[in-house]
Amino acid sequence: MYRFLLTPRWWVINVFTLLAIPVCLFMGSWQLSRFETRVDTHNQQQDDASRERKAAARPLSDLLPVTAKTSGERATATGRYDTTHQLLVPDRRLDGRDGFYVLTLLRVDADGDGNAGGGKGVADGKDGAGAKDGAGAKALPVVRGWLPGDADDPAAAAKVPAPPSGEVTVTGALQASEHQGADGVSAAGGLPRGQLGMISAASLVNLVPYQVYDAWVTSSQAPGALKPVPPTAAEGTGLDIKAFQNLGYTGEWFVFAGFVIFMWFRLFRREAETARDMALGITPPEPTAPTAPGADRTPDDAERTRSPSATA
Repeated sequence: MYRFLLTPRWWVINVFTLLAIPVCLFMGSWQLSRFETRVDTHNQQQDDASRERKAAARPLSDLLPVTAKTSGERATATGRYDTTHQLLVPDRRLDGRDGFYVLTLLRVDADGDGNAGGGKGVADGKDGAGAKDGAGAKALPVVRGWLPGDADDPAAAAKVPAPPSGEVTVTGALQASEHQGADGVSAAGGLPRGQLGMISAASLVNLVPYQVYDAWVTSSQAPGALKPVPPTAAEGTGLDIKAFQNLGYTGEWFVFAGFVIFMWFRLFRREAETARDMALGITPPEPTAPTAPGADRTPDDAERTRSPSATA
C-alpha cells in the first residue's frame, strides 16, 4: 500500500524533508544562541557599570573621551562654577514627574585633570570669568540636579539654589553629549534665554565665551531642593532591536520545521488514501472537457425554442 514511497517523486520529497528539518532546527538554535549571547553581554555590561559606579572616582582626564565603557563611571573635577551662565534644561522627567535640569558650567584647567589650576583662571577669585580670564581653561557642564515644575515658571526657577562660590570639587557620573532623538532631548528651537534643549558641546558653543568639554557630569550630590539626576545607560549597551530580531528568527525557523513536517504528512496521507481507493477499485471519475452552452441540444430542441417571428 505504501509502495509509492519508493517512487522517484517520493524519493525527492523524502530527501528534501530529511534535509530541511535539521537545517531549520539548526538555524533556529543558532538564532537562539545569538539572542542569549546578546542578553549575557547586556547583563555583563550592567554588572560592570554597577561596579564602576561604586568604584572610586577618577580624574576627568582619565575618562575622556567618553565611550560605552567610561560612560556612567564616577568622575571628579575641580574648578569654579561660572555663575553668569547657569542654564535650565526644560522638559525632563524624573520619577514620572515633569521638571527641568539645572546645569552650571564648571571652569577647569585645559588638561582636564581638574586641579586647582582650573580655578586660578579666575582673576582675584571672582566667579564667572569672561573670555579673557582663564583663557587656557575649559568648562565641564555639570547637572547639579532636577527640580519639578516648568522652567518657564518664575516661581519654579526661583527655587534653583545658587552655585557655590570659590573652588569646588565635583564628583558625579560621566555622560556623553546628547543628540537629537535621545530621550528627553527637546528638538524644538526658540527656547527663551537661559534655557538649553540639548546638553552638548555643540549646543553650548554659541552660549559661552570659552571651550566646553564634549561630555557632561550629573552630580551625585544635589543641594537644596534639587534632586540628583541618575546617569543614563550608554548607547549600544542595552538590548537593542537586533536582539529581539534574533528571538523572532528563532521562532520562524522552528515554525518552518513544523511546516515541513505538516506538508510531508499531508502529502503522505493524500497519496495513501489514493492508493487505498485504487486497491479497492474505487477510482475518481475522469474529468470531462467543458462543452459550449447549448452544444448538447438536439435539432428538435432548437426548432421548439425558435421564436414565432423566426418562422413567419
